[in-house]
Amino acid sequence: MSGKTYPFETLPIFGERSRQSETPATPVRRGRAVPLVGIVRNPRSHRNKGVAPEMADCSNILTETPRTREDLYDVLAEFARRGVDYIVVDGGDGTVRDVLSCGADIFGEHWPTFIVLPKGKTNALAVDLGLPNHWSLAEAMAAVQKGGTIARRPLRVTAADDANRCLQGFVLGTGAFSIATEAGQEAHRRGAFNSFAVGLAILWTMLQSLFGRAGNPWRKSTPTRIVDRRSGRPLPYHGPGRDDERYLTIATTFERFPLGAKPFGRNPAPGLKLAVIDWPVRWVIALLPAMMFGFHNRLLASHGAQRFQASEINLDIGGTFILDGEAFPAGRYVLDEGPQITFVVP
Repeated sequence: MSGKTYPFETLPIFGERSRQSETPATPVRRGRAVPLVGIVRNPRSHRNKGVAPEMADCSNILTETPRTREDLYDVLAEFARRGVDYIVVDGGDGTVRDVLSCGADIFGEHWPTFIVLPKGKTNALAVDLGLPNHWSLAEAMAAVQKGGTIARRPLRVTAADDANRCLQGFVLGTGAFSIATEAGQEAHRRGAFNSFAVGLAILWTMLQSLFGRAGNPWRKSTPTRIVDRRSGRPLPYHGPGRDDERYLTIATTFERFPLGAKPFGRNPAPGLKLAVIDWPVRWVIALLPAMMFGFHNRLLASHGAQRFQASEINLDIGGTFILDGEAFPAGRYVLDEGPQITFVVP
């Protein structure tokens, strides 16, 4: 996150494909003796700076370094045209988000298998997939031969008034989460990365929320309305503040989390999950570490610390939201699960 809010409207939409399409972008080519691999490399990612691409001289590997989302769309369209067997994302969580978002109307529900090389500053997706912090392309291609894979569906964030435009990523947060993300960026600037940076951001959030006085931005809530589209019911509100505001909202499809955290219990179900804190009740915030590692009961829920599953929700937010490290503007959105993506794992 750079402190900049990215307009939702800047997401490129090219072509006429619908995100509900059941037809692959290109027929799957089977029986290749050597798989065709398309790499999207982010040279600005933390561990890519000043480092040459791996295996760039191999004839079956197409390495691209798009500079804009429009360039990325063109790269993915060419990968689809050539029928790549694997898409390699050589970068961090934000690069994965951009690939999934820009390729939504190219691949629809039918993506090639993904390989993630975790080169970013936090790499939360790598934790969920069980990838080592330093995983080379050569090691990933060796893992392909072993056949180990994990399937995940990203979150899909669609503008309520424009069903053709969407973002796809894995962790969405609003309210205090937005401020905590900036704290995490400050930790990065001071040399802390991955789970350590996440831990520092959580600790700083707790301290500010516990001891901040009235007017402290860490204790403010954000206008938020959450409605389960299947039942049509809004999420109940339990707190002393306004019932159209929430202190913190986090949505994800992850099943494993940095630091070994278990915010959705010891055995979280797959799919879309939300954790919500309605109001920064100080004793609830004091129990945040326990909640992060699986503790939850009716008393917490009755005081506004809620967690739940849904297949599709309406999310109306009056402040910016964070998706995989970048800020996007307030608005009315539909949040559901995107296409199933198969990831190569060790």
